[in-house]
Amino acid sequence: QVQLVESGGGLVQAGGSLRLSCVASERRGRRFSLYGMGWFRQAPGKEREFVARIAWSSDSTYYADSVKGRFTISRDNSKTTAYLQMRSLKPEDTAIYNCGVATEAYVHGTNELEYDDWGQGTQVTVYS
Repeated sequence: QVQLVESGGGLVQAGGSLRLSCVASERRGRRFSLYGMGWFRQAPGKEREFVARIAWSSDSTYYADSVKGRFTISRDNSKTTAYLQMRSLKPEDTAIYNCGVATEAYVHGTNELEYDDWGQGTQVTVYS
């Protein structure tokens, strides 16, 4: 099991930027291996949706069409941390953002069922 802690959310004007962080650590002293990490978001009254994911060993990335070109996912192996740099934010990006970790290989990494553990989430609010 993996413990995840997100940070970096906040209130920002449309057009602004935020960078989210997700730190993964051992839970109960158990070592883990990472296959990939992903960011999902859930807006009020809507289902959770995929945002971006990164494969830990190959560094390959994949984005939802709604954020492509505006968001960038990256990782720091030494810190077991994934980042989500968000630029040109829009009011429709307002949501709770959660990161998930996959300890085994996934097919696409765009389905939340492919992830094993989740953080508590961080609120992002974009106002116009």
